[in-house]
Amino acid sequence: MSEEGRNGHHPLLRGGRRSNEKYSHGFSSSQIQSLAAICEAFIPPIVPPPNPSPNQSVSSFYSATGSQPPVPQETAEKMMKRYPPEAVFLVKLILMLLSTKLGTLLVCGSICFDTKWPFIHSFHDLNLNKREKILQKWSNTYTSYIPLRLVFLVLKLMVFYIFFSLTDENSDNPSWEAIGYKVKSTNKTSNNKKERPLDQGVIETEKESDASFKKLVKNKGLELIEDDENGFYNIKCDVVIVGSGCGGGVAAAVLASSGQKVVVIEKGHYFCPDDYSLLEGPSMNELYEKGGVLSTLDAKVMILSGSTLGGGSAINWAASIKTPEDVLENWAVDKKIPMFGTAEYRSAMEIVCKRIGVTETCTNESFQNKMLRRGCENLGLTVEAIPQNSSENHYCGLCGYGCKTGDKKGTDSTWLVDAVENRAVIFTGCKAERIVIDDRKRCRGVIATAESSTITRKLRFESRVTIAAGGSLSTPPLLVSSGLTNRHIGRNLHLHPVLLAWGHFPSASGVETDGKCYEGGIITSLHKVREPSSDVNENVNVRAIIEVASLGPATFASMFPWVSGADMKDNLVKYSRIVKLFSLVRDESCGEVREVGKIKYRFNETDKENLRIGLRQALRILVSAGAEEVGTFRNDGQRMKTRGIKDSDLEEFLDDVSAVGGPKSRGVNWTTYGSAHQMGSCRMGCNEEEGGVDVNGETWEAKGLFVCDASVLPTAVGVNPMVTIESTAYCISKKIAQAMEKGMYSD
Repeated sequence: MSEEGRNGHHPLLRGGRRSNEKYSHGFSSSQIQSLAAICEAFIPPIVPPPNPSPNQSVSSFYSATGSQPPVPQETAEKMMKRYPPEAVFLVKLILMLLSTKLGTLLVCGSICFDTKWPFIHSFHDLNLNKREKILQKWSNTYTSYIPLRLVFLVLKLMVFYIFFSLTDENSDNPSWEAIGYKVKSTNKTSNNKKERPLDQGVIETEKESDASFKKLVKNKGLELIEDDENGFYNIKCDVVIVGSGCGGGVAAAVLASSGQKVVVIEKGHYFCPDDYSLLEGPSMNELYEKGGVLSTLDAKVMILSGSTLGGGSAINWAASIKTPEDVLENWAVDKKIPMFGTAEYRSAMEIVCKRIGVTETCTNESFQNKMLRRGCENLGLTVEAIPQNSSENHYCGLCGYGCKTGDKKGTDSTWLVDAVENRAVIFTGCKAERIVIDDRKRCRGVIATAESSTITRKLRFESRVTIAAGGSLSTPPLLVSSGLTNRHIGRNLHLHPVLLAWGHFPSASGVETDGKCYEGGIITSLHKVREPSSDVNENVNVRAIIEVASLGPATFASMFPWVSGADMKDNLVKYSRIVKLFSLVRDESCGEVREVGKIKYRFNETDKENLRIGLRQALRILVSAGAEEVGTFRNDGQRMKTRGIKDSDLEEFLDDVSAVGGPKSRGVNWTTYGSAHQMGSCRMGCNEEEGGVDVNGETWEAKGLFVCDASVLPTAVGVNPMVTIESTAYCISKKIAQAMEKGMYSD
C-alpha cells in the first residue's frame, strides 16, 4: 500500500515518520499547542477503575493521553488533507484564538477566569477539568456567530480516529489490547511476487514515467499519438469508461466481450488480496473517498464511498440483495422506465448473482448477526437471511478494508478480470477532468490526468462511446464541469441514511454468544420494520430495515458519543463486545452534488420518523437479545442499563429516542447520520423533465455519452444496492453493445 500504510504509525513513538521527515499541515506552533490541549481533554490520563484482576494493557490505556506526540501533529496533518478548506480555516481560527488569553475569553467565556494572577488563562493553561467542561459546552450548545458545535465535531472525530488508527512497525496500536481488538498478522511469508489477476491489463500510472508509460500503452495494444501542440498523449479506443465499480466494471466486461476495445480509467489504485493490510487507518486512506472522512457540507451525514479499483464492490459488506419487487414496479410503471419491468432485467439479476458467486446461506454467523437474530426471535419478529457474494463459510469481518481471503467477489476479481481477458486496458491513478463534447453535441472521449509527476502530459482518450461510471458523488460533477446543463444532473441524490444503536454484551454465556464484534461475516441477517397491521400476512410497507454495522475501533470511537474523557474510556474498553445495529430507510429526502466534495442533503419529516421507528426497534432487539446496556449515538450519551428493567421503563426510554438533527441543529441534542449507499444523482427519466439521462442511460445533451452507475437509479432502492447497480449496468451496456454492433456511434 502507500508509504503511510507500509510504515505505519505509533502514538507513543513517531507516527511512522522518519526522524528527518516534517509535517506539512501548516498549523503554527501555538495552534498545535492549543490542539494538544484539546486532544488531552478528549483523551485524558485517568486512574483506571478498580479491577480484581488488573490488566496492564487496560491500565496503560487509561493512563494514555491524546496530547502525546504525534497525535496532535497527525490530527492537524489529516485535517488538512481530508477536511474542506472552509472547515480547516474555522478550526485554525478557533485554535489561534485559544492560544491567547483574550481569544480564550471570547470563545470559552468566564470559565477561563481565575482569582489569582494572571486572572485570565489561555486554553492550554487551564486545568484539565475546565478544558473538559468547555468541550462539553461546545457539544451541548448552539452558538450562531461561532459554530463551536461544528468545531467540536470535526476535532472529536479526527482526534479519536487518529488515536485508535495509528500503528507501529509491527502493525499494532497500544490501545487495541485493552479494548479487545486484534488484527491478524499480515506479514508476507514469501518474497516471490505472484502475478495479480489484472496485471495483464492494468497500467498503474502512479508508478510510471513518460517513457515507461508510452511503452506500456503500446504493449497493451492501444494506439498512442503524441500531440505536441496541445500537450496530450492521445490514446484511441472504442469505449472509455470512467470508474471501475459496480457500474463501470460490469460495463467493461460486457462491452469488451462484444469485441470493443475498452479502456477503464480509475483514480484509485489497484490492490489484490495479498496487498490488503486490514489495518483501519491505511486501508481507509487507500480505499475510501477522502480516507473515509467525507460528509455533507453541514456535517449531518458521514459518507462512506469506495475510491479504489473495484470501487464500492471492493470494500462493501458483501450483502447481495436483488431489487425488491415493489421497487421494480415503481420504476417500471410510475417512473415509466420499461427496462425494470422486463424479463431481460430479471435475467440480468440472475447473471450478476452467478458471476459474483452469490450464496443464499451462511454456515456460521458472526456474534453481531447472532444477537440480531436472537433478539428478533425472542420478540417474535421475522429475520431474513441476506445472500452474500462469497462462499457460505466466509468468516471475514474486515471486508470493509478489502477481502484478504479473496473470497468476496468484487468487480476487481470478476467483471474486470473478464474485461482484461478480452483485451480491455485499465489505467489506475488516472483522474478524469472533463468529457470532450464537440460542436455537434457528439461525445468524443475524456481528458484525464495521471497521478505520476513524471508523466508530463495530460491524457486524451478518444472513443466512439464514453461511459461515466464514477458513482453518484463523482459522475455529476464530471458531467457539470463538461458543460451538461440538464437540471437533474447532480440533484435527486439519495443516501440511505442510517442511525446507529449499540448494545453491550459483557461476556459469553454460551456458544451462540461467543465472539467479538469485528469477527465473522458482516451482514448476514436483516429485519424489516413494517407498518403496523392486524393481518400479519398483509404486504405492508417497510418503514426501515435493521442490519448490523462494521466499525473498526477508530471509526467507532470517532462516532461514539463523548460526554467526558473517563466515560469514553470506560465504554471503549467494552468495544469488542458491543453490537452495533443500524436503522436504514429508503429515503424520500434528497440532496445535491454538483461540485466535487460539496454534498448537500435535506431530510424530510417522513424519513426522520421512519429512522426513529427503526432505531427504537433496534434497541428493543438488543434488549431482547440480552444486552446489559443499550444506547444511541446521540451526543448526550443517551443510554440505559437493562438488567431487571420493566417494559414500561424501556418504553419510557424509547419515547425519548428521536431522529434529531446534525451538529448544526439548534436543539441541545443531536446525532450524526451515516451513509454507505449513494444513488440517483443522474437519474433515468422518460424525458428530459424527469431525468438526467434517458431510459437507456444516454445523456440528453451529448450523443455517445452514457451514465452507468448508481446515479441512474430512479429512486433509492431501500436495500443494499450492489446487485441492482450491477444488473442495471448489465442492461445498459448490453444495449450499448448492440447499438455499436449495428454501426451506431461510428461517425
